[in-house]
Amino acid sequence: MNERAADNFLKLIRSSRRGKLKIYLGYCAGVGKTMQMLKEARRLKEIEHVDVVAGLVETHGRRETEACLDGLEVIPRRVVVHHGIELSEMDVPAILARKPQVVLVDELAHTNVPGSKHAKRYEDVEELLDAGIHVISTLNIQHLESLYEIVEKSTAVKVRERIPDWVVTGADEVVNVDVSVDDLRERIRTGRIYPEERIDSALANFFKDSNLQQLRELTLREIAAQLDTRFREKAGEGENAAGESVSPDQVMVCMSSRSPNTDALLRYGSRLAGRLNRNWYVLYVQTPQESAVRIDAATQRHLTNTLELARQVGATVFTYKSENIVRTILEFAREHRVGHVVMGPSGRKIPFWQRLRGRRSILEELCARNFDFKIVITENRRPG
Repeated sequence: MNERAADNFLKLIRSSRRGKLKIYLGYCAGVGKTMQMLKEARRLKEIEHVDVVAGLVETHGRRETEACLDGLEVIPRRVVVHHGIELSEMDVPAILARKPQVVLVDELAHTNVPGSKHAKRYEDVEELLDAGIHVISTLNIQHLESLYEIVEKSTAVKVRERIPDWVVTGADEVVNVDVSVDDLRERIRTGRIYPEERIDSALANFFKDSNLQQLRELTLREIAAQLDTRFREKAGEGENAAGESVSPDQVMVCMSSRSPNTDALLRYGSRLAGRLNRNWYVLYVQTPQESAVRIDAATQRHLTNTLELARQVGATVFTYKSENIVRTILEFAREHRVGHVVMGPSGRKIPFWQRLRGRRSILEELCARNFDFKIVITENRRPG
């Protein structure tokens, strides 16, 4: 148990009205996130005399985990009937009524039963934080929205439960729970993670060595980016005397209602901004031909969903109306000190006869008039 991390969180919860969020982040199930969360809770309760309750802790029948729950108050779950099947969920109203100082909420990316007040557990957590209750939670790296394509490509697994990046980047503290891949596979092999009948299948599929190595590397990169960002914020790097950012390396993603790979484009922009530790923006320029009355309902729906996804993965979204897309992009890039412009491949070719008259594609125009930014073209593939 990292006592310094626990001490940091203790200072945070004693100096805030809104609840603080701490996340134990791991690269896979079985690395020990829930155990570390429970050990910290016991320390807060027994040594620091903090009022801690377990709002929802998934032990998955593991005896070591269940033993760590001893002595902690557990808020009973509410039972929800869905299609005739009884399911249990975290009882948010009961936690709000109990109003502890700290509540444990396992598996942050969980999707709630249909009909619940909130669709996702992280939204339940936001309600608890708004009520002034501090939350300690757990999350696996593959559930980050911006990593969807990377995880699928690396592991051939489509992750259904995903969480917006801003939940993690906005957390007050993120702690990496790490074990070596060999140690994790040994835990599985000896029955500490899954029952005997699931061991061989787990080791041969999702928990094979190559998958775990990829996920562990992603987690270490994410933690490094988080630490670097927090250091920059604390040091005030890249600010002028007025406290404004002067970095010329912000990231901008250019959107189109016709782009076929918008989800992948957004996730790439999010990861690029994360690696550079910079702000990032999504710019959609609505031309007269793309006005709401001139595009079909399916295209309008796709565009609305895309811009909502952009907000979920942490972008600041800007929509402009203009007849000149290139000029709008250039003006925005100058004003917001953009250093990287991310675009999808152009889906429309300029006819030869129009080229003879000097017409160029948006990409060609940007390249010709580029003042000081890099243009990144993503590969053309269908979103997962």
